Amino acid sequence: MATQTKDYYSTLGVKKTATSDDIRKAFRKLARKYHPDVNPNDKKAEEKFKEISEANDVLSDEKKRKIYDQLGFYSDNIDPAAAEAAARGGYGGGAPGQSGRGGQEVPFDFSGFDFSGFQGDGRGRERGGAEQASGTGFGGSFRDIFGGMFSGGQKSRGPQPGTDLEYQVSVDFWTAVRGGSIRLEIQRQESCPACKGKSTTGGSIECPECHGTGQVTQMGGRMKFNIQCPKCGGTGKIQNECPTCDGEGVVTRREPLEFRIKAGTRDGQRIRLAGKGNAGTDGGAAGDLYLIVKAGTHPVFRRVGDDIHVTVPVTIAEAALGAKIDVPTIDTHADGAHEGGGRTQLKIPPGTQTGQKLRLREKGVPSASREGARGDEIVEVKVVVPKVQDERSKEILRELAKLNPEDPRAEMLSEV
Repeated sequence: MATQTKDYYSTLGVKKTATSDDIRKAFRKLARKYHPDVNPNDKKAEEKFKEISEANDVLSDEKKRKIYDQLGFYSDNIDPAAAEAAARGGYGGGAPGQSGRGGQEVPFDFSGFDFSGFQGDGRGRERGGAEQASGTGFGGSFRDIFGGMFSGGQKSRGPQPGTDLEYQVSVDFWTAVRGGSIRLEIQRQESCPACKGKSTTGGSIECPECHGTGQVTQMGGRMKFNIQCPKCGGTGKIQNECPTCDGEGVVTRREPLEFRIKAGTRDGQRIRLAGKGNAGTDGGAAGDLYLIVKAGTHPVFRRVGDDIHVTVPVTIAEAALGAKIDVPTIDTHADGAHEGGGRTQLKIPPGTQTGQKLRLREKGVPSASREGARGDEIVEVKVVVPKVQDERSKEILRELAKLNPEDPRAEMLSEV
């Protein structure tokens, strides 16, 4: 029974020359589309997710990718030195059927082998009526055939780590600024309670791949090889799959989660909760959970990094003569009874203009990354012009204009 080659590059939709960054981006894009959390109870999406995860596992690892590029397949049991030797035309420096330098034996069955097809220009030469195999010719021929012999072979299961999860969580303005507890419900894979993540429930059955023989047949042109069955590892038997998890080792569950975010958490910040991702199988470690914070806005305050910006209106008299005014801050009221912010006094210098910005030191947001640090509050002044309706007020303004005849547009017009 011939095995099938897996094209990992095609699975991820990238070229063979793709960089590590290209592979990572391609995997993340496909993972978002086919992740079981996005496609609950969709077996096709689940299978597709397994395929891209397997492809990413090999191509994102420099050593594994090198072996895959050299041989056209990957297995944890392949020694890198033997793979490189095989790619050059031999297998571990030894002849076919012999043990290589990596200690890996290739069990080829040459019974019934017909060499008559290897003739001319490296494939075989006729000398004295007898067909002789050219060493150079066989090196290339064996390499072409051996390169695809193990394609499609299963990795030994062993402990498999769980995948990471990513959720976006919305928090209101005050929680992001001051910190607090957040509750949400996530969907994650947990270790199967029936098989404890082992994927099997004990007992064995005849391997359906090799029908209990422990070997499968690989054809290469007119050559026939008997190789160890990749499904059962040559034992002829496989373990019964756990019926609870269908042999996956994990089951999908919805789980309530409560976590605390720090004061000063920013919009778009990524929070990692170690071990809260999907469970691993066969004793593998669980993945991590990443929470992307979406911080809410406020009708008065505008946050820029750890600074708070606020626009405060002042009267003409306050702007012209100077004054001390109350401005809002994010600090809590002294009595703690108010959900919003507090107040502090700000000195408005005489002659303050609209758009002028004044700074209140350390009245901004506590830093989530630097202990004890805090941003500032930036107050932008907006001079409010009153609506004058009575004659007395108009008369006062006219008198003011006579006492202060400066033209505020003179400098601008002189530049035209």
